[in-house]
Amino acid sequence: MRRYRYRCTVCRTTSPVVHQLHDLDAEGAAHRQALHAGHFPDDEAAGQIDRRGRWYTALPPLSALHAHLADALSDLHDPKAMGHYWWATTGAALIIGGTAALFLTLIATAL
Repeated sequence: MRRYRYRCTVCRTTSPVVHQLHDLDAEGAAHRQALHAGHFPDDEAAGQIDRRGRWYTALPPLSALHAHLADALSDLHDPKAMGHYWWATTGAALIIGGTAALFLTLIATAL
């Protein structure tokens, strides 16, 4: 399940987690209307977060891949919760490591 947050850098506030894009738009619109008279604050941010509350866009590529895999594995058990289960984090690391090992083996075999 995807999780989203709206962040206003002017007010230094962050919305609660929402699960739908239209709810994210409503959070941003309500904040702008209530506190900024409908104006768009500079550097406001809205986007997808992982189960730990980190913005995917702020993560390095390998960490973002790990977070997506761990989120997907954790969502199999409990789709609405936050945080990763230990087995999901380990499983994501094993999937990435196994894929890298398979790829290197195929390259070594081809050469």
